[in-house]
Amino acid sequence: MLTVQGLNQYYGGSHILRDLAFEAPAGKVTVLLGRNGVGKTTLLKSLMGLVPVRSGAITFDGQDITHAAPYERARAGLGYVPQGRDIFARLTVAENLDMGLATRPRGARVPDRIHEMFPVLRQMMKRRGGDLSGGQQQQLAIGRALAMNPKLLILDEPTEGIQPSIIKDIERAIRTLAAGGDMSILLCEQYYDFARSLADQYLVMERGEIIARGAGADMDKNDVRALLAV
Repeated sequence: MLTVQGLNQYYGGSHILRDLAFEAPAGKVTVLLGRNGVGKTTLLKSLMGLVPVRSGAITFDGQDITHAAPYERARAGLGYVPQGRDIFARLTVAENLDMGLATRPRGARVPDRIHEMFPVLRQMMKRRGGDLSGGQQQQLAIGRALAMNPKLLILDEPTEGIQPSIIKDIERAIRTLAAGGDMSILLCEQYYDFARSLADQYLVMERGEIIARGAGADMDKNDVRALLAV
């Protein structure tokens, strides 16, 4: 579904992403791990076109999107849930979800599966996004991305600052989406146990490079947790 080859990105004179290469297969959860400041969020922003890359290639569903605008990538089927959620605080839950329909044909409706995964959203449709708890806002952000019916869902640290009960809800939702077999999921995460429980494959970043990769089932055997220790 997604192929990245030789990706390089700089901030000024600092080399942030260094010859990154990996694939995120369709119907699989690819987990991206690493300490703070190693370039994970920069990579995700580069995939979405929010940060230009210096060199390399990004191919999505057989199409070269290396230099495509963010809206073109969204239209092609990339859904993005940024770190910090970035929901529209003054819009209602219903209006936030409707924003996810921007790339869909006129008359498209928010898929029922979003309310099935996150029932709390159905109960709060008229409430402003800014009035929700942090965990509810995270569910809303994921729901908004799912409203566009993406082929690839990119999640940037969805468990950050979230209470354990909602982390379980998010885990179940990601597992359900992956089980459908038609969506690729790229999950950037620091919560090791959460990542391990979902990963079909893992990537570990350090100083802008991928220093380890493998099957999710081998994360403990390969002592991936030690690579994340401060």
